[in-house]
Amino acid sequence: MFDIAGELHRWLAEGREFAVATVVSVGGSAPRGPGAALAVDREGTAIGSVSGGCVEGAVYELCARALADGETRVERFGYSDEDAFAVGLTCGGVIDIMVTPVGRQAPARQVLGAALSTVLRGGPGALARVVEGPAELLGRALFVHPDGTYEGGLGGVPELDRTAAGEAGALLEAGRTGTVRVQEDGSYCPGGLTLLVESSVPPPRMIVFGAIDFAAALVRVGKFLGYHVTVCDARPVFATGARFPEADEVVVDWPHRYLRGTETDARTVLCVLTHDAKFDVPLLEVALGLPVAFVGAMGSRRTHADRERRLREAGVGERELARLRSPIGLDLGARTPEETALSIAAEIVAGRRGGTGVPLTGLRTPIHRDGRSASAAA
Repeated sequence: MFDIAGELHRWLAEGREFAVATVVSVGGSAPRGPGAALAVDREGTAIGSVSGGCVEGAVYELCARALADGETRVERFGYSDEDAFAVGLTCGGVIDIMVTPVGRQAPARQVLGAALSTVLRGGPGALARVVEGPAELLGRALFVHPDGTYEGGLGGVPELDRTAAGEAGALLEAGRTGTVRVQEDGSYCPGGLTLLVESSVPPPRMIVFGAIDFAAALVRVGKFLGYHVTVCDARPVFATGARFPEADEVVVDWPHRYLRGTETDARTVLCVLTHDAKFDVPLLEVALGLPVAFVGAMGSRRTHADRERRLREAGVGERELARLRSPIGLDLGARTPEETALSIAAEIVAGRRGGTGVPLTGLRTPIHRDGRSASAAA
């Protein structure tokens, strides 16, 4: 649902009544992961998507029905020869979708408002909703903060709310969206209630080292992919906000010194575009010792060979060197800064999602990866 947070928050502020359809789980090949949402208001306005177009019409009708009768329902859509081009998934997958009406007095309205406000401020939090269990509990929600406090409730049982908040907090800490099961009395075991937990965490970081024209193009692509993008360069004449207006921040500092002092995590990607030994060798010494998602460096194969030699002389081990993606990017035949940025982004996405980077034509593997891996939230 957080993919349409801005529009939903506006609808709440305007007092609109609407229904939200949310992907609960996916199986096989499906275009959208858990948490993807489509919403329809009483005027028939629709926002968002749950399937990339395959079942949107049928889900739209379910939203209209939910607005009419006030009932929350969960429906399954899957491939069959008879309805594949009507309401089925022609890509062969199966998706479960929960449709929840949000009226002016809906119990979930206040919880939803708190969740959307937090997301739009860039704050962390997890929205937990009942997607399987007694009919009267379907759609009940609570919103969990990082400190374990929560708003809302699932059914008036304090133990259940505390257990649900604990499970949602665990997924929030991992930055994941997915389902968990809890017992109605609050104990954790198979059965009972199933909760969809949608986690919102600050966007992952992309740090681009080297204030060059290729960096400007990579900043734009990084923002498009949802990264918080920083440009760092030691040369103040080049590292300016005017040259990188789309960057979240521009830092003038020696790259290795900045990287030592700034915050990174397992989702951070580091792109070294300096291809100058005095900058990138000390920088890569630091970068390859950090538990980040991606470390890539620009340069020719000759530059890369010289860089590896210098890093070995500096004491960087083979295990750390094996993490270095250099020359950075996939082989797209890129020439321009924009094409090069695309090739770099493609390698980052392939690494993040487990892709091969080869053309889909002729492959026999699934186009869409397992839903659990695709649900890792950023």
